[in-house]
Amino acid sequence: MLRFLSISLCLLLFVAADTAEERIAWSESYKLSWSDFKGTPKTGNTFVASTSSGLSFSYGFKTINGVPTDEFTFEVEAYFYPQNSWYDPDRVSPRVLQHEQTHFDITELHARLLRKRIAEFNFSSNIKDELDALYDQVERERREMQSRYDLETDHSVIRDQEAAWVARVQELLKQSVAWKE
Repeated sequence: MLRFLSISLCLLLFVAADTAEERIAWSESYKLSWSDFKGTPKTGNTFVASTSSGLSFSYGFKTINGVPTDEFTFEVEAYFYPQNSWYDPDRVSPRVLQHEQTHFDITELHARLLRKRIAEFNFSSNIKDELDALYDQVERERREMQSRYDLETDHSVIRDQEAAWVARVQELLKQSVAWKE
């Protein structure tokens, strides 16, 4: 009889702390609106808005007669966290909302990248460590891309750079559609 032993990893600290926290899974058909941003900006903050998004990653090993095998299943999701996302209603614009959506799209892009890397990886008997290393690498790349996006667009101020980034991220999402889920 086959059974699945689930070993879940919630790799975002606040997800691990509160799995009931409100979150919105990335969807091609759903675009963020200001009503999704439910957090409160810190006093004196110079930014107009902030998106909290991240990857949720879990995997499980198949067991046969109680003995774990090397066969596993995995799930990777990109989430937006409303309670940790905020905006200043006096300073926002549709352009800023598009900027925040692109942050969420970048997270989805990296969810697809992680799915692809896991599916194509040639695992040894050290699967757990290798999965963790793959996640860590993709998460570093995601954070670097998010930072580069803000730096190169000056948080949506440089309009031509913003437009180029939006187009680039949309193109990368199209190129990675096979790993959408």
